[in-house]
Amino acid sequence: MKDKLIIKYIKKCNQRGMEMLIDTYGGLLASVIRTHLNPLIDYEEECISDVLFLIWENIDGFNSKESTFKNWICAIAKYKAIDYKRKYISKINLEIDSNTSYIDINLARLELEEEINEILNCLNDKDKELFIRYYLNGYKLEEIAKDTNTNVTNLHSRLSRGRKKIRKSILK
Repeated sequence: MKDKLIIKYIKKCNQRGMEMLIDTYGGLLASVIRTHLNPLIDYEEECISDVLFLIWENIDGFNSKESTFKNWICAIAKYKAIDYKRKYISKINLEIDSNTSYIDINLARLELEEEINEILNCLNDKDKELFIRYYLNGYKLEEIAKDTNTNVTNLHSRLSRGRKKIRKSILK
């Protein structure tokens, strides 16, 4: 019942909804973000703010028939934390002190790759390759179209269908 009230307030752009969300799920969101953002704890507050903003902006995208509100906000938190990790992993500068151990950046990269593979698991091999080349490796669609003997419109359609599959698998 409390979830319905939170959703109602947020949809009406009433700040009380966000206050209730933070009171009810703030700890859970922080925990999910901390788990997936590790070792980039310095970005935790910024990530939480972005997650709350995403929930505020995308509340109309919540569908109670597909998922519970709690699962929906946790999925948003998880994937935003993964985005942060991908964005900032190259900026990790850890000072190594003789008395403390350091985090292996290669291990962090491997964890990130595993999480990305988990996300892309719902796609077929051709679509996985397309997503990796376009979103992760930064290839232009024109280049990919030329390499795969297809057209850009076709690739746009495959990317769109793939994003829908990913969203659907996240909200399960």
